[in-house]
Amino acid sequence: MRTLIKNGHLLDTKTMEMSEEQALVIEDGLITTIGEKPRGHIDLTFDAKGSFVLPGFIDAHVHFRLASMDFRRLTKWSEVEYGIVMARLARETLLRGFTTVRDVGGDVSGLQRAIKSGEAQGPRIISAGRFISQTGGHGDVEGGVRAVPDCACQMRHTAFGIVADGVDAVRKAARHNLREGSDFLKIHVSGGVATPSDPLDSVQYTEEEIKAVVVEAQHRHTYVAAHAYSPESIMLAVENGVHTIEHGNLLDRTAAELMVERGAILVPTLATYEAMDQLGREFGLPETNLKKNQEIYRVGLESLQVAKASQVRMGWGTDLIGESQARQNREFSIRGEVESAAEILASMYQVNPKLCHLSGQIGVISPGAIADLVVSKFNPLDDIAVLASPHETLEAIIQQGRLVRST
Repeated sequence: MRTLIKNGHLLDTKTMEMSEEQALVIEDGLITTIGEKPRGHIDLTFDAKGSFVLPGFIDAHVHFRLASMDFRRLTKWSEVEYGIVMARLARETLLRGFTTVRDVGGDVSGLQRAIKSGEAQGPRIISAGRFISQTGGHGDVEGGVRAVPDCACQMRHTAFGIVADGVDAVRKAARHNLREGSDFLKIHVSGGVATPSDPLDSVQYTEEEIKAVVVEAQHRHTYVAAHAYSPESIMLAVENGVHTIEHGNLLDRTAAELMVERGAILVPTLATYEAMDQLGREFGLPETNLKKNQEIYRVGLESLQVAKASQVRMGWGTDLIGESQARQNREFSIRGEVESAAEILASMYQVNPKLCHLSGQIGVISPGAIADLVVSKFNPLDDIAVLASPHETLEAIIQQGRLVRST
């Protein structure tokens, strides 16, 4: 299958500049030539005259397993119900222009297989597998009365995560995830919004436990991501080798400077707090969680300003839950209140591919890269907010050379 896209302005994601109108040819899912007159047979031609061609969008923080804001429903669903809803969420994600996502917690192995086999439509999924949490931590999501463990070595798990305490247990959990095919590992080192029993300012895990997970990741040539809000938890994680800090809403200058010194990446996820504030009650988010969210939502943009002022390297993510995933593109507009369009797109196209272990393959328009592309009516470098309305803005979405959606 050979596809020609002609007359489009192509985004150079290294310089963040648009080219003059050019043609590009796609063959067998890869970009083969750019700017040359195509030779030979063309199966499909797309005229992008006056439009702007960008690499497919990349979201570095999603949770397909968190398929509803109503956590009570999640506890009652069968695996079949999960599969149906997760497949729908994945398809809708792709139709918003996201051709690759980094899933940072929950078992999505069945969804990955269904997408790869063509049984379901969705983005390419880079997965952490089940997140790892301490007892009473942000990832300890089981409700109700639980029996007191018989020994410290006992571990519990759900489809979302593994609860493990102590160096030996977290090492075992890390090795299990890597054996199951996790592309990187995710731990929780602070309280969170979506769980009721852990205060936001709580610090979770110890130096020794974090180091154990980091070592296991390094042995498999990958890295550890950490859910963290407070400066204390961020610094604990980064000092012990964690590579990415997810959220970081309470980031201060000291923690930011440490992140820069250690080369750690921040993945802000501001859209989710706005969504939970505006939609949470309607979709069944418990009152306790709504109150916690208000505190984090209020300081989100401030953390972005601190990170930018300190020159912290940032990725691009959303962390939206279930019904709110439809607001995924809203992150462009929110980030636009603090950052320039070029800075936001650099987060997505320069940082996210590295986090997905796909540098040079996604996030670029160049020969040999995977042909994941979106065609926009408007130039997002002039106004990044145009990408917040994908169904009005995007004329075409191409995933691995296949036309997914076209107006």
